[in-house]
Amino acid sequence: MLTEAVEPVNPLMAPSGSPTEPAMVRMCVRLGYDGSGYNGWGIQPGLPTVQGAVEAALAMLLRRPVRTTVAGRTDAGVHARNQMVHFDLTENEFLGLSRGAEISPERALVRRLRGVLTREHGAILIHQAMVAPVGFNARFSALWRRYSYRIADGAGNWDPLSRGYTMWHKREVDVELMAAEAEGMLGRHDFLAFCKPRERATTIRTLTEFSFSRDESGIVVAHLKADAFCHNMVRALIGACVLVGDGREEPGWVGQRLAQGVRDAKTLLADPRALVLEEVAYPEAREAAARAELTRARRVPQDRVTGAETSA
Repeated sequence: MLTEAVEPVNPLMAPSGSPTEPAMVRMCVRLGYDGSGYNGWGIQPGLPTVQGAVEAALAMLLRRPVRTTVAGRTDAGVHARNQMVHFDLTENEFLGLSRGAEISPERALVRRLRGVLTREHGAILIHQAMVAPVGFNARFSALWRRYSYRIADGAGNWDPLSRGYTMWHKREVDVELMAAEAEGMLGRHDFLAFCKPRERATTIRTLTEFSFSRDESGIVVAHLKADAFCHNMVRALIGACVLVGDGREEPGWVGQRLAQGVRDAKTLLADPRALVLEEVAYPEAREAAARAELTRARRVPQDRVTGAETSA
C-alpha cells in the first residue's frame, strides 16, 4: 500500500502540454468486488465489466468520460479484495467533490462513488481514495500482486454457501505433492507455458510466493505473489498443480512444462470463481515515479549459461 513521503508532495500535476491547460490531480482509489457477474475488469463492448461499472459511475459524478488504469486486469469471474486504480481530475473537479461540505475531497469521492456503485451494482465496494504521488501509476508503480485460491476436493468438502468463491473438485488431491510442484516455480522464469501471450509483451515474471496448504475446515488454499502476472498465469499454474495433486500427471510435470515453454492442449485453466486478487503493494510515495519507469523497461530472461542478461 502507498505510504506518505517524508517531504510534502504537490498533488497538482500539470500536463506536459500548453501551460494554459488545467492542472491535473491524479487520484488513486482502492476497491474490491465480487466478480461473479462481470466479464472481468477490462471494458468489452456489450458485456458487463468492473471497469465499465466504475467508469460509468465516475462519468455520472463528473459529467464527462473518465478513463481508469488498474493494477491487475482480472479475468471473467475473478474477484478482488484490494485492487488499486488511478484516474485524473482537473483541479476544479477535485475541489468540487466536497460540494462545500466540511469533508475532504478524498472522503467525499469515497462516499459518492460508493453510493452510485452500491445503488447500481452492489458487488463493487470503494474502500479508500487518495491523491497520488507525482508520477504514480497504478499498474507500473506496483511492487507486487498477491492472489489466493480455494479448492474443495471431494464432495465432503463442498459447501453451496461458498460455491461462488471456491473450486469444487471431484477428486481428492495430495497437498504435499502440489506444494512441492509449486516450490519449483519460485524465482525468475519465462512462464510462457502458463500464459496467454499478448503482442509485444514479455512472459518473464518473478514468482516469490507459491504455496498450498489445508485450512482448519479442510479446504486447500493456495497463495501466489509475484512482481506481476501474465494473462491466465495464476489459473494455469493452479491447474497444472491440480493435475499432479490428483494423480493425472507424475510429480515433476509442472517443472517440465516450465522448461519446455510450450502452451498447448495440456494447459488446464482452473475455475476463475475461486481466484481472488488479495493485495497490491506499492513503494513509498517518493519512489512511485521511479518504480513506474523501471517497470516499463522490458523484462529480459537470464542466460542459463553465462548468467548475463539477454533480450527476450
